[in-house]
Amino acid sequence: MTYAVKITDYAIGQMQAAMTYISKVLQEPAVARKWLAALKQEISGLSTMPLRFPLVEEEPWRISGVRKMPVGNFIVYYWPDEPAKIVWVTAVIYGRRDQLAALRNMPQ
Repeated sequence: MTYAVKITDYAIGQMQAAMTYISKVLQEPAVARKWLAALKQEISGLSTMPLRFPLVEEEPWRISGVRKMPVGNFIVYYWPDEPAKIVWVTAVIYGRRDQLAALRNMPQ
């Protein structure tokens, strides 16, 4: 069974910020484009078997069913809505950031 994959505005903003950082600060626009293409491919893969990645360990996100998928140096947080067959990508966070603080900033 396949799921529709949707990305929240918050996660899109995080992806755009990472792209800007890689392109402008690190001055690597080609790397930024390659990173975004790989990220999108991994995210689209959530359309099949989205439950294969673990639940987050922190509450209240764990009880809400939020899962995390590593993609390179980033962690993609998502919530599969089983009845609607939709996977909501809720955040894309650089792996060396304080993940708990980043989760707290994620809109509910």
